[in-house]
Amino acid sequence: MPHVLSDTVLVFGRYARQTLRSTPALVFGLVQPLLFLVFFGPLLEDLPLSGDGDSWQLVVPGILIQLGLFSASFTGIGLVLEKRLAIVERMRVTPVSRLALLMGRVLKDVVQLLVQSLVLVAVAVVMGLRAPVLGVVIGFVFVAVLTVSLASLSYALAMRVATPQEFAPVINAVTMPAMLLSGVLLPMSLAPDWLDAVSHAVPFRYLVDGVRAAFAGEYGDGRIAVAALVATGLAVVAVTLGARLFRQAGA
Repeated sequence: MPHVLSDTVLVFGRYARQTLRSTPALVFGLVQPLLFLVFFGPLLEDLPLSGDGDSWQLVVPGILIQLGLFSASFTGIGLVLEKRLAIVERMRVTPVSRLALLMGRVLKDVVQLLVQSLVLVAVAVVMGLRAPVLGVVIGFVFVAVLTVSLASLSYALAMRVATPQEFAPVINAVTMPAMLLSGVLLPMSLAPDWLDAVSHAVPFRYLVDGVRAAFAGEYGDGRIAVAALVATGLAVVAVTLGARLFRQAGA
């Protein structure tokens, strides 16, 4: 275990430095969420969408989950490119733990998503968001756990495909329906009964509901507890599956 932890820190440092040298990647990763925040959020300010807090406490949590959903899902495309450049081949001959090769990358993605989430919330506060600090911290924890889950699966998929053209359609086919059914923009309680029922099969819906409850300061209504159970279960399954596929692919 100490060997795995030290190797994870080593791999994290490599990819963290690589990310810091690529400022456009950090900036453009925030463009779409900020566009939703600036151009979509004000449309809902005067609409009575929910009894739990105001419209910003409804919109911002959804955008945070959307940021984690899309950003973490596409992290594997960088690994596809590394395979084509034989970088992965060179890593295979090192004594670094195979699990650390996965978790070091995932840890970098978590830190990056948390920094982007902090910027997003700061902009939202300027625009009118008012949420308890504890609620915001809980929201960040859910974003971090979601990133661990989706990044692990994304890297596992990347080890199974040969080109970005194979990778991207699979991710798009999963993330777009997941986003629409999780209620990141509007609560699924506004949807027809059949669509609301279908959305309960999407785990991200519970994360959205949990973060919204946290931002509204509603800590005792059960949504946060359900979201925590779903997020934890998803992370355990995703990391276990991702690590297994990563090893089988010879990472």
